[in-house]
Amino acid sequence: MANNNLHAAKAAKKDEFYTRLEDIAAELRHYRDFFRGKSVLCNCDDPYESNFFKFFALNFNSWGLRRLVATCYDGSPVAGRELPLKFADEEEPKKLRTAYKIVITEVPDMNGDGATDMADVDCLIRNRANVLTRLSGNGDFRSAECIEMLREADVVVTNPPFSLFREYVAQLMEYGKKFLIIGSQNAITNKEFFPLIQADRVWLGIGFKGGAAHFYSRYEDTATAGDHREGMIRVSGVVWYTNIDHKRRHETLDLYKRYSQAEFPFYDNYNAINVSKTAEIPLDYDGIIGVPVTFMDKYNPGQFEIIWQGSGNTRASAPKAVLERLGYKPHKEDRGGCPVLNGKRMYSRIFIKRRQNENRTQQNQDL
Repeated sequence: MANNNLHAAKAAKKDEFYTRLEDIAAELRHYRDFFRGKSVLCNCDDPYESNFFKFFALNFNSWGLRRLVATCYDGSPVAGRELPLKFADEEEPKKLRTAYKIVITEVPDMNGDGATDMADVDCLIRNRANVLTRLSGNGDFRSAECIEMLREADVVVTNPPFSLFREYVAQLMEYGKKFLIIGSQNAITNKEFFPLIQADRVWLGIGFKGGAAHFYSRYEDTATAGDHREGMIRVSGVVWYTNIDHKRRHETLDLYKRYSQAEFPFYDNYNAINVSKTAEIPLDYDGIIGVPVTFMDKYNPGQFEIIWQGSGNTRASAPKAVLERLGYKPHKEDRGGCPVLNGKRMYSRIFIKRRQNENRTQQNQDL
C-alpha cells in the first residue's frame, strides 16, 4: 500500500492536504442525524481555506448545528492568505499569517438575498467582531487554549496532519470525543492505534471511492497512478476513521466460498489460514483467518471477531495470551510478526474469526 505522495510528504513534514468539498459531503451525509444540536470543532482548518468549515457553514441551519468552531495554525503555508481578516483591534482588514479561531452560532441571511450561503458567512465574519478572534498561541491542537476548545466540542471533524496522526487520535480518545477524521489506511496496523480498532472503539467510515482521493495541495504530485488533476495530488490508501455509528458498519458480508486446505493454506508461523481476498472468506471455516487490511472496509462487529493483526510489530505489541491463541511461532522471515506462507513473508494481515451466531445463521441458510 505504498504511496509516493504520503511517504514524500511525511519525510518532509508537509501535511497540508486540503480535502475536496464533494468528498466531505459524500461522507458526512451518512451521519446527518447525529449532528443535530451538536457543537462541531474543525481544529486543523484555516476556515477560509478549509472545505470542512465551508461544508458546516453552508449546512449550519439545515443540519441544526448548535455551534461551529474552526481554528488556524500559524505554521500553515496558506494561513490567512485567502481572506483579508479584520480583528476587533484593527480598523482595516489585512492578509497575514496568524493563528485565529472563528466561532459561528448562527448563520442568518445577512445580505438579504433570501438565501443562506457563504456570502452570509463572509458578512457575519466581517460584521461581528466577536466571531473572529486571534489565538494567544500558534493554534497547535496540543496547546492549552485549543484543548479547551476541544473540551467544549461534541464532535471533531477534520483532516489532521498525518505525521501527527497517532498523537492526534490519542488526544481525542483521552477527552472522550466523537470524531470523523481522514487518515492513512496504514495506520490500522500501528501498534498504538490498532488496539482501538480491535476493541471496536474506532472503525472505518464509508470511505473514498476506490480507496484513493484527490487533495488540493501546494506540493508536487509524485504519484505514479493515473487520474491526475491540475493543482491536486492523488493519494491512495486513505480512509475515514470514526467512532460514530453508521448503517454500513452493520451490513452482513455475504459469503459463498467453502473451505479447502489447498485453496486456503496455513501460515508457517500462525495457526491461521490465509485468505487473499475478503470476498473469499470461507463460510464453513470456524478457525482463525488471516485477511488483507482492506477487510476493515467490510468489517461487521456482529459477524466477525477481530483477534489481532499480523505485521512487523505483532511480536512486540500483542498480549501474550493473543500470541498463544494465534499459535504464533517466530520465523526467521517474519521480521517481528509478519505472516509467512511457504517461506515467503506477506503483507500485513488482520486475524479474524467468524462469530458463533453467524455460523448458525449461515448453516440455517444452507439447509
